[in-house]
Amino acid sequence: MSARRTLSITQSSLRLASASMLATACALTLTLASAPAQADDYDATIKDIQSTMGGVPSFVKQFPKAGLPGAWAEVKAIELSDKTALPPKVKSLISLAVAAQIPCNYCIWSDTQDAKRAGATDEEIQEAVAMAALTRHWSTIFNGMQVDFEQFKKEMGGE
Repeated sequence: MSARRTLSITQSSLRLASASMLATACALTLTLASAPAQADDYDATIKDIQSTMGGVPSFVKQFPKAGLPGAWAEVKAIELSDKTALPPKVKSLISLAVAAQIPCNYCIWSDTQDAKRAGATDEEIQEAVAMAALTRHWSTIFNGMQVDFEQFKKEMGGE
């Protein structure tokens, strides 16, 4: 079989796979979008937030009702749970480091408070933010200078 024919078959297969994935994604999106949020789900979520946080912050009421139950479930399962792979202090420090990069003043303030409540010292907080800055610095260098990724991996002891 000629290389041209093989390439043509490969391209056709890729187009078919892409079209199939796109159709599946569209169907899933339509299914999720067409499923109306139940008022009961929203009301139960508000009650759970009240119970968990001791109140319902005003920004929660600004969040789309259809998305609040899922968003809250995600926050509870990852950020607020102590039954995850990372302890609360580490999660707060990671979140603070990301917030400092975005930057998000709301998150920086909240994550700093959360980290302190979880036992983080001022030195740990400072180091988390410094690590975010260091990572951003070197990322800028590598990407801006278009450092060859495969060469980088070899030189750094990877593949």
